Amino acid sequence: MRDFIKKMEKKTLEGDSITFEEAMKLAGLEDKEHILELCNSANNIRKTFMGKEVDLCTIMNAKSGHCSEDCKFCAQSAHYKTNAEVYDLVSKEAALELAKENENEGVNRFSLVTSGRGVTGEDFQKVIEIYEDLNKEIKIDLCASLGILDYEELIKLREAGITMYHHNLETSRDYYKKICTTHSYDERINTINVAKKAGMDVCSGGIIGMGETLEHRVKLAFQLRELQVKSIPINVLSPVQGTPLENAERLSQEDILKTIAIFRFVNPKAFIRLAGGRNLIDEYGKNCFNAGANATITGNYLTTSGNKICDDKKLIDELNLEVRKNG
Repeated sequence: MRDFIKKMEKKTLEGDSITFEEAMKLAGLEDKEHILELCNSANNIRKTFMGKEVDLCTIMNAKSGHCSEDCKFCAQSAHYKTNAEVYDLVSKEAALELAKENENEGVNRFSLVTSGRGVTGEDFQKVIEIYEDLNKEIKIDLCASLGILDYEELIKLREAGITMYHHNLETSRDYYKKICTTHSYDERINTINVAKKAGMDVCSGGIIGMGETLEHRVKLAFQLRELQVKSIPINVLSPVQGTPLENAERLSQEDILKTIAIFRFVNPKAFIRLAGGRNLIDEYGKNCFNAGANATITGNYLTTSGNKICDDKKLIDELNLEVRKNG
């Protein structure tokens, strides 16, 4: 298998794309030494195409709870009884304070994240006003995660200063119906396509550990490649009591690393971003940066605890990597 791994590394480094069948063969690796070899090759691909810079982003839970959608993993869904906080849209002042704090700590991107199918009406106008203020006051990149929106709404966000829109596919098309029934996979793909049409880059990935197979993960990686997604967040499920996935089996460290590495093989020029559930990975995902990852959400996430920005900067330095310079 070592020869096959090196062959796939060489193929990728030469600018060719590995096939689905080849990726599935990599996904079938079980021996720890082979998985380590796979991670080393993925790291070489990261070095070649993306260099040693790590992209840091922070997110603000700008509207929490009472979500109408039934995503089986989500603490904020109104369909389940959880202990997630519930509050309306945050103020301009609160958003600006956190954004400036993150900018001062050297973070590259800042994003508001809201619960619900999509921000509409008065809340949408308030979000636009918040981003207009942020665009005037801070110099780091602005991102947004506001659910399913149409082209006209996404154009307004772009005009307000947003350069990247986040909208996870969550999993593969054929597993998606087991995760959500209140909106379709095609609605998510359409949102991604219209965000690109509106002039924004796209951040889209998924959650692993929801009972899906490695084949489902590989299919997701290829779907994201087809959509030419620039940033791919990989979340590790943190089971939430009260949700249908509260008893989901925890993934092994090897399974997580293998997934990160395969996403790098399939998407060699994307930011592979560690996201929610980093507290479930050894040393907050330190080994993932040696398996092809080159970005992370830092600070606190939505409903699970993240790693502090200062700790992530120290970790990156220990790995002989460097935080991407702003501007």
